[in-house]
Amino acid sequence: MFNGLQLMREDTVLVTDEGGTIVEMIDEREAGEEVETLDGILSPGFVNAHCHIELSHMKGFIPRHTGLVNFVQTVMASRGAGGAEEKETAMRAAENEMLSSGTVAVGDICNGTDSLLLKQDSRMYWHNFIELSGFVNNNAEQRLAGAGEVFKAFKAATPLQGLSFAPHAPYSVSRELFRLLNDNTAGQVTSIHNQEAAAENELYQNKTGDFLRLYQHFGIDITGFAPTGNTSLRSWLPYFNRGQQLIAVHNTFTSSEELEELAASKKGAGPGYPGIHFCICINANQYIENSLPPIQQLIQHHAQIVLGTDSYASNGQLNIMEEIRMIRQHFPQIDLPVILQWATYNGAVALGIQDRFGSFEPGKKPGLVLVDAQNFTARPL
Repeated sequence: MFNGLQLMREDTVLVTDEGGTIVEMIDEREAGEEVETLDGILSPGFVNAHCHIELSHMKGFIPRHTGLVNFVQTVMASRGAGGAEEKETAMRAAENEMLSSGTVAVGDICNGTDSLLLKQDSRMYWHNFIELSGFVNNNAEQRLAGAGEVFKAFKAATPLQGLSFAPHAPYSVSRELFRLLNDNTAGQVTSIHNQEAAAENELYQNKTGDFLRLYQHFGIDITGFAPTGNTSLRSWLPYFNRGQQLIAVHNTFTSSEELEELAASKKGAGPGYPGIHFCICINANQYIENSLPPIQQLIQHHAQIVLGTDSYASNGQLNIMEEIRMIRQHFPQIDLPVILQWATYNGAVALGIQDRFGSFEPGKKPGLVLVDAQNFTARPL
């Protein structure tokens, strides 16, 4: 049994009530006659810290290894394709896949209300990140107002779920929009796509690289953007100084030096300094950029790691065990219990739901998942 933080002794018995709420963990000798023995590792339910379920209708639509700029262009041009019924059917299939493979909670990116109906009667917990983009300073207020309408719709329809604004990415959010988001996410959980491509650092360091092609393609005037001469992470992180809990997603081109600086900064940071979880979506990194995230460097610098799947547009499945399998394939030196903690307790902490999910503790209802470590499968109990 894995309790969310560590493997337990084999003679430990988990006691739950009929509804799945944890009562206690006791020694097998004290458990009596009605103990069920399972073949596998009993784990809390998985937390998928980064998903775009609204893109489920784009499964298989974009070829692999196109690079991020081409991928973003295709998503922006095609995300509205398909009717409401087709989108709803695709999202239901995506939800069923997550449920059947042990996911109990999701951090989900929302650019509209397409997923609202699904989430009103879902068996999973959702934290809905209402995503904003806009690289031109003078339309920042307008962008926030538009996202505010989406925010209100989710707040009214899903009052028991998590909800916050989130910037899309450093290459798509202006200085003014970052400033507004800092004010509107104070003390909350928020999320940002970070350093998914090397071109993101080039943009901030020199105002060069492949993202210039993206702006030209969509007719975006970037004359008001001035490069910082620094990496993307070092450029956007200072915008958040109001005690946010950040989930930085992808981090494929985050350097060891940046991680070392972050670790040092946290030691003497004041109350406004953001907490950061680094979300790994390894299958999406392979799908889009054919690259691997710097997992070993994240571990070396004691970064808080969580797992995500990204979307069907950039992944063949939304199965956390497939993410774990791919990590083990490329980083076999990382022990399975370490990765299981990323997928359970760490994910719950990142979304601020550790009082309910992520670990086996009395009073919690984290879900029960049976993990087959040999075949990298999992099923809910």
